[in-house]
Amino acid sequence: MSLRVAVQMDPMESINIAGDSTFAIMLGAQKRGHRLFHYGPEALSYRDGRVLAQARPVTVQPIKGDHYRFEDPELLDLGRDSDVVLMRQDPPFDLGYITATHLLERIQGETLVVNDPASVRNAPEKVWVLDFARFMPPTLLTRSFALARKFLDEHGSIVIKPLHGNAGKAVFKVGSDGANLASLIEVFNSAYREPHVVQAFVPEISLGDKRIVLIDGEIAGAVNRIPGEGEIRSNLAVGGSAAKTELTTTELEICAALAPELKRRGLMFVGIDVIGGKWLTEINVTSPSGIFSIDAFNGTVTPGLIWDSIEAKLGA
Repeated sequence: MSLRVAVQMDPMESINIAGDSTFAIMLGAQKRGHRLFHYGPEALSYRDGRVLAQARPVTVQPIKGDHYRFEDPELLDLGRDSDVVLMRQDPPFDLGYITATHLLERIQGETLVVNDPASVRNAPEKVWVLDFARFMPPTLLTRSFALARKFLDEHGSIVIKPLHGNAGKAVFKVGSDGANLASLIEVFNSAYREPHVVQAFVPEISLGDKRIVLIDGEIAGAVNRIPGEGEIRSNLAVGGSAAKTELTTTELEICAALAPELKRRGLMFVGIDVIGGKWLTEINVTSPSGIFSIDAFNGTVTPGLIWDSIEAKLGA
């Protein structure tokens, strides 16, 4: 059965087809004969009980610089004119993102939205992870310099990052002498209204930060992301390198603990980050990445697993 798939994502011209997970999922859909439509979250509208999007039919191909072809735009009633909506735009997780989840929540029951928009809204990536604090490094959320200083004194070295940051942006290590801690807290307090994440520094980050992908609660694969020289950030977007990996006993335990909640919340495609084989730091539910590297190392086809799961839910 051919599905009509509306993909809410970033502009097609801006994506890196060599590593973009959404592009891989779109290629996988097209191979199965599904019809693709592209739109950005700014194209969402609501009228008389219906959620609409000005979208363009699109075909994709793995050719750099010629990776998509648009047809004339159509006004889609997302509840009636699409079978699946993929909510795949990158953060920031701001009011625009949150508003999009509220609108897409209104088509639940008519159209399958992946991931479930209410669950995405209620599971910020560095907040929901606190439900699994037993697997996390020591963590503080605060805007207080005094509390951050006390935490530093207790743990020797710390990492500070924005609560709603992404892709390794604005991640700083502070050593035991506390140099620049006061300035960093001042800058963060000026830039952000929410608390900031302060975590004990995990030296094992030099060995990599593992991205584990789960599809409907089941492990699809993993890739280790190794920081570049002189870096603590391992994100591929900031120069980290990918390496083949296996899961540790603790990582399997983490995945088993998460699985029931992921299924219950309708979080079908999720990427978690684990340092040192045991320290869970994030649960990525907005637009997780990493499947290109996982499939390259393991010979797997993760987009196929995603579409198997979607088609099973729709009875397609």
